Amino acid sequence: MPSAQNPFRVLSRHRNFRIFWIGQTASLVGTWMQTMAQGWLALELSNSAFLVGLVASAGSLPIVLFSLPAGVFVDRRDKLRIVKVAQSLFLVEAAALWLFTWTGHLTIGWLLFFAITAGTISSVEIPARQSLFVELVGGREDLRDAIALNSGGFNLARIVGPTIAAIVIARLGIAWCFGLNALSYLAVLIGLFLIKLPDWVSAPSVVRPIDGLMEGVRFMRDTPTVAALMKMVTVFSVLGVPFLTLMPVVARDRLGLDAAGYGVLLACVGIGGLAGALFLASLGDRIRQDTLALGSYAFAAFLLLFSLVRVAAFAYPLLLAVGFAMIVNSAVCNSLLQSITPDALRGRLMSAYSLVVVGLSQTVGAFIAGAVARLLGVQWSIGISAAVMLAYAWYALSVRPELKDVGRIMSEG
Repeated sequence: MPSAQNPFRVLSRHRNFRIFWIGQTASLVGTWMQTMAQGWLALELSNSAFLVGLVASAGSLPIVLFSLPAGVFVDRRDKLRIVKVAQSLFLVEAAALWLFTWTGHLTIGWLLFFAITAGTISSVEIPARQSLFVELVGGREDLRDAIALNSGGFNLARIVGPTIAAIVIARLGIAWCFGLNALSYLAVLIGLFLIKLPDWVSAPSVVRPIDGLMEGVRFMRDTPTVAALMKMVTVFSVLGVPFLTLMPVVARDRLGLDAAGYGVLLACVGIGGLAGALFLASLGDRIRQDTLALGSYAFAAFLLLFSLVRVAAFAYPLLLAVGFAMIVNSAVCNSLLQSITPDALRGRLMSAYSLVVVGLSQTVGAFIAGAVARLLGVQWSIGISAAVMLAYAWYALSVRPELKDVGRIMSEG
């Protein structure tokens, strides 16, 4: 087996992606600061667990409602320009949150409004940004490495952002988490304006938007490997990702931890995810059938074990493993989908992907997880979800034929 390659190779090979990745990772640190501060502020304003959850999920609802039509829009427009406009709007939203909080005018109603506004922008920005990767690396040769490294930046920000937010809240006040997030968007905007891509040429289209939407749906439905991958992404997002929503309950009621311990649990997931992303980037073209199987089976199995744990010392290494496997599963699925999808349909495919991974996981998934936790207990909610994921992974990877030749798909992509 060939030796592992440098996981950061794609940064040295592609100037545009290097500029984008540095700015995007810096911006994501600010985003995680805002996410943590927003949840804490919701609790301070309402003292209601229900409203805290409502604020957390409000940003996902527009993604569920608007992502698919946004994909048609993205496929017919200059993706780099869309991302520039969206990041500018995020800056304005974060600055407004800072101003309202700093002046003492923020209410729970305004907090919900800003969350919905950010979600509406995200419904267009996420598919545009995801489908821009192939242009930033000049084709499909290094696309899977770029996707893996982007996941690494996301998890690095998930580790650093909440840590900085805790310090900022203690020293400067919660408003400055929003202010620093607004400043972080300047980093990504500077990078976006430094990126040089060939001039975008509008392709004439006589297809109505609804017909363009249905074209994307038919492609996902009628392409067997794409359909199988989207089903796996849906099952693992709706059942797997919401364990993070239940983590405060696990930390306090199962493991007897305080807020600092809860932060360590989240950091373990982020560190594991970063390691998983770098592992994938080091594989390069050697992603095979067993790489997808590794991520899928391990994610479900380690999550099942985590549901049984009552001691924090065992929870930390398990969450490192969960974070590692979760990123391997999601990044390989994303890479496969983008390798198969024609460029003309990439925005629509990524809009469906974001609808599932961001929208459904944080609305339907979080609701199901919370309902089961309330009825049976948090350990049963996580454990049942993990068991279903494990069974589905066996069915999709061992019984069905669509994902039997992942290595060939990746090499041809």
